[in-house]
Amino acid sequence: MAQKESNFLNMFLTLLVITGVAALALGGVYTVTKAPIEAAKKAKQEAAIQMVVPGFANKPGDEAIELTSDDGLPLKLFPARDASGALIGVAMETVTMKGFSGEIKVMVGFKPDGEVINYQVLEHKETPGLGTKMADWFKTDVKKQSILGKNPSNTNFTVSKDGTGGEVDAITAATISSRAFLDAVTRAHKAFMDYQTKQGGQLQ
Repeated sequence: MAQKESNFLNMFLTLLVITGVAALALGGVYTVTKAPIEAAKKAKQEAAIQMVVPGFANKPGDEAIELTSDDGLPLKLFPARDASGALIGVAMETVTMKGFSGEIKVMVGFKPDGEVINYQVLEHKETPGLGTKMADWFKTDVKKQSILGKNPSNTNFTVSKDGTGGEVDAITAATISSRAFLDAVTRAHKAFMDYQTKQGGQLQ
């Protein structure tokens, strides 16, 4: 009986040591990789901002403003300014949960009046060859595909084939992804306009 208890104790202690070493190793890996991962995320974010609102002289990431959409989704607003400090536009990190495969994140650039400058799709899980076309589809000036240079305040950013007055052509065979993308853009636009109103009509 004593031998069994001794074996059990040895097994327990061995398992405890192994678990402790594994925990320390994982903690060490997390500590070592945390900074590079955060740096990579920041670099990706800055590149997206530069793409959708080019020509700024400030550091929009340092002025990020956390917002929440009317339906409770988290958004981020990045003010882009020229060398004199004047606002030339904003980058909005926006999201929709209406994609064919769920969440889609987009960075959209707006002029101060709300006109779309450019956009970049940040994350999605849409169908390859179909929903993935949104990365370029809504920049292509064919029929009513492009949203660039248009303002959701005076253009209906919904799918034209839905028969609801929409003024944007959907991606061929990817209507759900198209609706979702436009939902993300209009959500960002509304949040930006609402924030401007709260600031007295102009973001400073």
